[in-house]
Amino acid sequence: MIKIGITGGIGSGKTTFCRQWEKNGVEIVYADDFAKKLMNEDPNLRENITKVFGEASYDSDGSLNRAYLAEEAFAKNRVEELNALVHPVLRKKLKEYADQKEREGTGIFAYEAAILLNEGRPDWLDYVVIVTADEKQRLHRTSKRDQVSEKEIQDRMDKQPDFEELFSLADFVIENSGTLQELQEKAEETLRTIQDISGK
Repeated sequence: MIKIGITGGIGSGKTTFCRQWEKNGVEIVYADDFAKKLMNEDPNLRENITKVFGEASYDSDGSLNRAYLAEEAFAKNRVEELNALVHPVLRKKLKEYADQKEREGTGIFAYEAAILLNEGRPDWLDYVVIVTADEKQRLHRTSKRDQVSEKEIQDRMDKQPDFEELFSLADFVIENSGTLQELQEKAEETLRTIQDISGK
């Protein structure tokens, strides 16, 4: 099984890139979705989040109070605190899930995460793709998509790594400064290249 990591800053277009791969049968795990699932379902993680961030972390029906946690993490500069609870569990469960997919005969497995390279390049990945775009485009796209102010987006961007400094860790850097169709074509071309190199 070919294992690929896909990353990029907020608004870079990495999710759109991934959706194109999904159309070609690539199994993709989205870090944010996977983390939310674990934060809802993993009993030890739930307990630790409640201990550190308080009872308000979960609603009365037991579901994750995402608005409260986002406010605590981003507005109060506690992102690293939250990451320290979630990421070790995420890494462990992701590896288990990837191993399961490999046993099931999955050909290509991709993992999409904004903070994929924060601690260097994960040694279990065969390839790394960074999707990039200039800051103005990213601000505009994200504020339009999420219906929030550009200042809020800028605050989130400031907490993300400088991806240009991480280009050396990637096998492919995809510049997304054009149209949606151009990004989709680049996604197709990158996938074909990986399949050709890997003989799959």
